[in-house]
Amino acid sequence: QVQLVESAGGSVQAGGWLRLSCVAARGSNKSMGWFRQAPGKVREGVVAIVDDRYSDSSSTWYAVSVKGRFTLSQDNAKTTVYLQMNSLTPEDTAMYYCAANAQSVGQPLQSSNYGSWGQGTQVTVSS
Repeated sequence: QVQLVESAGGSVQAGGWLRLSCVAARGSNKSMGWFRQAPGKVREGVVAIVDDRYSDSSSTWYAVSVKGRFTLSQDNAKTTVYLQMNSLTPEDTAMYYCAANAQSVGQPLQSSNYGSWGQGTQVTVSS
């Protein structure tokens, strides 16, 4: 497991934007992603980046609900991921968690595939 530290979230109005970051205590994490959990709901995968097992490339996977609005980026050392969230809506309000796995996972948006988690950061979007 690896320690993950997320940046502070925030509160914005609908249509606004926020940027989150997550720093891992060690690099070379082949799978990193963001999940979120709203009160009374299950934790859901938002976006994840996974190294291809057979090449030097990686793939990014987005939940349908955020595709086109959220963008994930990662540094070359694979220690930090950034989540740029645009056109936020009240439905994006949740606790956001960073997750990592030293290996490339088969289902990137499945929370059970990740053994390392950040402490969570709150994102609140008001209408």
